[in-house]
Amino acid sequence: MNPMTRRSVITAASSALAAASQSAAQRLPIKKGVLTSMLPKEMTWKDRFQLAKDVGFEAVEGQTEEDAAVEADMRKASEATGLPIHSVMNMLHWQFPLSSSDPAAVEKSMKGMETSIRNAVAWGGTTVLLVPGVVNPLTRYEDAYKRSQTQIRKLIPLAEKNKIIIAVENVWNKFLLSPMEFAAYVDSFQSPWLKAYFDVGNILLYGYPEDWIRTLGKERIAKVHLKDFHNRRNQVVRANVPEFVNLRDGDMDWKEVHKAFADIGYRGYATVELRGGDEKYLRDVSARVDKILNGE
Repeated sequence: MNPMTRRSVITAASSALAAASQSAAQRLPIKKGVLTSMLPKEMTWKDRFQLAKDVGFEAVEGQTEEDAAVEADMRKASEATGLPIHSVMNMLHWQFPLSSSDPAAVEKSMKGMETSIRNAVAWGGTTVLLVPGVVNPLTRYEDAYKRSQTQIRKLIPLAEKNKIIIAVENVWNKFLLSPMEFAAYVDSFQSPWLKAYFDVGNILLYGYPEDWIRTLGKERIAKVHLKDFHNRRNQVVRANVPEFVNLRDGDMDWKEVHKAFADIGYRGYATVELRGGDEKYLRDVSARVDKILNGE
């Protein structure tokens, strides 16, 4: 190989590497959301929504709201500020799991989901987050699987009628512990109205988010939650203590997460799920999300 040819090969390889690096660092086409529970509660709903918008968020995620007056206030706040309520976090699935053996608990859980779907319709949202079941000393894994499937199948016609996706979330419920099982669970319903609400931070205790993202894929993932986590040694108790922390302060490999979302072509919402705070804090959180979406 003569010097000119060698130089040409090196130049071409360098250009290709630079192009690949540039592509990997492109901003993800994902919209930034924040939980309404993170916004200052002393403010009016309109002021809360305006604050979220001012610090850089593009949408909010509400929570189950039984009070029709509050539901209306939130809708008006969304309309006045132009900040959409893209999703509803169902609030009764831990206290009253769909997987419970108690019919009264299941009934309360079902009514909570019905209210959440009503909220989503009123607010113009597209999803309701659901923890599908909980495994505990009173509920075996197999029972949680079958009972939750039975109840969710009853909810799907209501979701379809209202064009609301039921998005089941991966949480610390000792249930659906692998990405393949989670994917199979979603697929078992054979419905476009049942998908996954993927929580990036919840996985770190027992898996790798980038692995789950690629296994679930764009077709199964309806929405995303962002939080960070570390499992580091605490010198006081002399043991590893799992703890949720601010974005980019934990063990998350955000560049790998960025790459995985880019690889599957996810283009939906990513909502921050952290403790609440004031304007300065929320502006910092918003900036951290920007860095994540930018691949920094």
